[in-house]
Amino acid sequence: MLPGRHGLLALILICCLSASCKKDSIEEVPEAANRVTLLASSVTLPRGGSACIQFRASGLPDGFSVSLRLRDGGAPQSFSVTGVSKEAGTDVYAASVSDNGDSPFYSQEVCIEVIDGNGARCSSTSDFICVNCGAAVFPSTVDTGIPVVYINTEGHRPIDSRGIELQSTLSISGSGIYEDLQPCICSVRGRGNSSWNWDKKPLKISLRDRISPLGMPDGSNWVMLANFVDRTLMRNLVAMKVSSLTSLAWTPHCVPVELVLNGSHVGNYLLIEQVEVDRNRVDISRDEGFLLELDFHYDNEKQWLDPHLTSLIIAGTPFAVRYPLPDSLDAARETYIKDYISRTADTIYSKGFADPDTGYGKWIDIDSFIDYWIVNETLGNLDISSPGSVFLYKDGDGKLFAGPCWDYDWCLTEYATLVQEWTGAVNSYAFWYSRLFKDAEFIRRVKLRVAELMPGLQEVAGYIDDCGSLLAASAELNFAMWNPGVDRWRNKGLLINGDENMPFPEAVAKLRDVYVRRLSLLEKYSKTE
Repeated sequence: MLPGRHGLLALILICCLSASCKKDSIEEVPEAANRVTLLASSVTLPRGGSACIQFRASGLPDGFSVSLRLRDGGAPQSFSVTGVSKEAGTDVYAASVSDNGDSPFYSQEVCIEVIDGNGARCSSTSDFICVNCGAAVFPSTVDTGIPVVYINTEGHRPIDSRGIELQSTLSISGSGIYEDLQPCICSVRGRGNSSWNWDKKPLKISLRDRISPLGMPDGSNWVMLANFVDRTLMRNLVAMKVSSLTSLAWTPHCVPVELVLNGSHVGNYLLIEQVEVDRNRVDISRDEGFLLELDFHYDNEKQWLDPHLTSLIIAGTPFAVRYPLPDSLDAARETYIKDYISRTADTIYSKGFADPDTGYGKWIDIDSFIDYWIVNETLGNLDISSPGSVFLYKDGDGKLFAGPCWDYDWCLTEYATLVQEWTGAVNSYAFWYSRLFKDAEFIRRVKLRVAELMPGLQEVAGYIDDCGSLLAASAELNFAMWNPGVDRWRNKGLLINGDENMPFPEAVAKLRDVYVRRLSLLEKYSKTE
């Protein structure tokens, strides 16, 4: 229905007022704003000097200029843009930013704004970049002799979700051992399955730029393991040390650190590389490779159950595709990998499974499966029997490889404290190994490989002692905040590792003793005849 005369006049008046208000407010940025993208998340200026902020843009107006805007809408006072240049033949620009020399240190987040020839903002970046100058000033919140990771979420929001990423800044004090990391922009969220249920939360860190923190190879995605139920704070450290002694293609690098979150010290963490397809991690073809995980939680988007083996939790072995990502996994590739796993399992459980030409060796890389078993058996890790956090990968037309190793919070423990109450060789019946160990040739190769690795494995006992000394001060502060003994509620009133209520030195001594006994068992179990 059309409005009456009075209604029409009112409508016209409202429109006029609306138009008047728009003239006095900040003008809307046109869709061109989406065409400007930062190419880095941080830049460091020398004192009194300049550096470039690179960004990609298209369709910029003639006579444009560039300015910087803080998150609160203001302009930075300690630095400014002094010029803009363009890389020939590309859509990449470089804004030259100069330090004004009036502050000893700063770290501020800014976005790039493009101003047209009339002085109006016509586009801007949706992301921000950290501009740093001078040596990072780290508050003396904690000093235990190991590096300190500082994470500040925007608005100091708590990290209380595994699905919501919070805009944050990350910096690291190397504590005189490693090179410091200047503040850079990242996103942070919670992570983990069982570990997410504990009070002390593990975290996932994602950066726009690749960084090399604490001497580790560069990468964009990192994990902060909380090690909540581990009184020794070193089970994962020791596990990665053992894995690194084998021929497994990649073992995650890791460094123990303190975490200061939004200004508060929250304890000891392990900064570790994320398991992912990457040139410095699981280095396989992006177009033809697969990264798989066997996980009894069965909560991945692309997953299926192989019926050949009934796990402790699920009727069948739970396979999941971790790479390619679900959105990139087309039906043909999904069918291919499922078929490959099925045919591999069919062969392993067939009558002629041990045939040197047509048996399981045609489908799996035997050496990697042997080394993967040795790592887990040495550590008494029961997860490959469940199975959980068991990774496999396949590159193009190649065979299926075992690894990388991951998740050793519950290892090197007294089995009497567990529901299973298993003793002896705990993984001979795990996963496909229950069948592989029925092949005399596989057993012979395991024994030979154990003999080869034993000298290096024996040296890990000294590594445990060294870790105990390194982490003593950190453990004192950590366990003043957190009590791993609350894991009883997950294990029918029993402690999981058995050392949760011990003083730190006693827990380390027990871990060392269990490790040495595991080696004796492994050596005896794998003696050549």
